[in-house]
Amino acid sequence: MTLTSTTVERNGSDPSPVSATYKVDISRGERIGRVSSEWFSRPDDERYLSLSDLYAAVRARADRATARTVESRAIRVEASRDDAERLALIVPGRDEPIAPTHWSFGQMCSLVGAPASYMRQLPAPLAGINMQHGLLSHRAELVKTLEADDGRIELRAVTGPDYGRIWDHELVAAVMKIAGEGTGDTRWKVPGLLDWSTMTHNPFVEVTKDTTTLYASDRDVFLFLVDDTHPIEAGRLPNGDPDLYFRGFY
Repeated sequence: MTLTSTTVERNGSDPSPVSATYKVDISRGERIGRVSSEWFSRPDDERYLSLSDLYAAVRARADRATARTVESRAIRVEASRDDAERLALIVPGRDEPIAPTHWSFGQMCSLVGAPASYMRQLPAPLAGINMQHGLLSHRAELVKTLEADDGRIELRAVTGPDYGRIWDHELVAAVMKIAGEGTGDTRWKVPGLLDWSTMTHNPFVEVTKDTTTLYASDRDVFLFLVDDTHPIEAGRLPNGDPDLYFRGFY
C-alpha cells in the first residue's frame, strides 16, 4: 500500500460517486511511505475494523490512565540491588511504585538536565542517585505525570506542569463526526485496494485486518481515511482516459 498525493484544482462541482473500479496513474503523484510503514508494521491486535472499535480501545486506555501535577522534590527514586537494570518511582498520591517506560525515563532525564543515553548505561542504583539529585534540585519545582495501569503501573510521560494533552480518543471522536464508522457509511472511509498489475483501484472492498488503516497500540493511534468513491478528474492521460485522483488524510 502506497499513498499517492497531488495537488488538484477543482472547478467547484462535487464529483459524482463511482459504482465500479477505475484506473489510476501513480506515476503522476508523490509517494508518501508513512501509511505503508504503518500497514506493514502493525500486529493484528493493533488493527481495528471501524472507528467505533478504535475509539473504544483508546478510550479504555485513557480511562486506565491518571494525570497529576506533583512537586518534583516529592518524587522518590528506588533501585533494587537484586535488579541492577530496574528503577521504580514513588509518586505522591500513589502508594505502589511505578516503572518508567523508555520514553518517560528520557523525559525525566531531560527535565533534570541529565543525558539519557549516559543514564541508561549506568546500573540502576547509580542512575537512581543521579536522578534523585536532579529531582531535588529541579528549579521548575512542579512536573506533570501520566500513569497507566495495564497489568502493571507504568509512568508513560513526564512533562512540565503547563503541558496540554489531547487524548487519542478525542482525536478519534473528532474524526467520527465527519467519517462515522469509517467503513463506507459516509464518504470518508478505509481505502479500497489497488491492483498493481492493472493499476485499477477498487473502492468497494470489505474492511479486514489485512485491509484496515485504523491502528492503535497501548500508547499511540494512527488512522488513514480516503474519499475514493468520489474520484476527481484532473485532465486526461496520454491514452485519453480520465486522470483520476481521490482525497485522503492521516
